[in-house]
Amino acid sequence: MPFIDSKITVPVNAELKEELKSEMGKLISTLGKSETYLMVGIEDAYDLWLGGKKLEKGAYVSVSLYGNAPSDSYDKLTGQICNLFADKLGIPGDAVYVTYHPVADWGWNGRNF
Repeated sequence: MPFIDSKITVPVNAELKEELKSEMGKLISTLGKSETYLMVGIEDAYDLWLGGKKLEKGAYVSVSLYGNAPSDSYDKLTGQICNLFADKLGIPGDAVYVTYHPVADWGWNGRNF
């Protein structure tokens, strides 16, 4: 039950959003999860500031998942997300923040797991 929510400073067209969504569907396996129940949110043209300066190219990515994953898996996924955003959007890794939110209670379809 993972959710990857991305807030990106640059505008992203529908085709590129689809590409990013598909790539995140592959990357989520790093945390031992599959794309089957993955939800992805992409908010583009989002205002972000880092160190008091507005970022022309930057991103904040929040990864929530039911349960937990090993710390080294989170570290690996951070690198993969930074590489994806650098390759597809030209956003440097030092302008990408990634946070992880393990969740004990997750609801879906009228009940909790």
